[in-house]
Amino acid sequence: MYLQKEKKQELFENHGRLKSKTDTGSPESQIALFTHRITHLTQHMKKNKKDYSTQQGLLRLVGKRRKLLNFLHKTDIERYRAILKELGLRK
Repeated sequence: MYLQKEKKQELFENHGRLKSKTDTGSPESQIALFTHRITHLTQHMKKNKKDYSTQQGLLRLVGKRRKLLNFLHKTDIERYRAILKELGLRK
């Protein structure tokens, strides 16, 4: 699999709210995980243009990430701005 346990723990530790390996449920850590998966699937789609099932999964991930970003924007604008800056996302 492309995402090992150590990489997941590193993502959660770097972008989680509590800065621990066990903070898997915070919006920041979920957005970081989705972003990592989206970049991986984007690279796959560049090579395999007709892989429509992967394309559908990619669009679902983008939608999930967008929903989490909207939630953060509504609840805490500072955390929203911080995660956008950390991950290099644009709005």
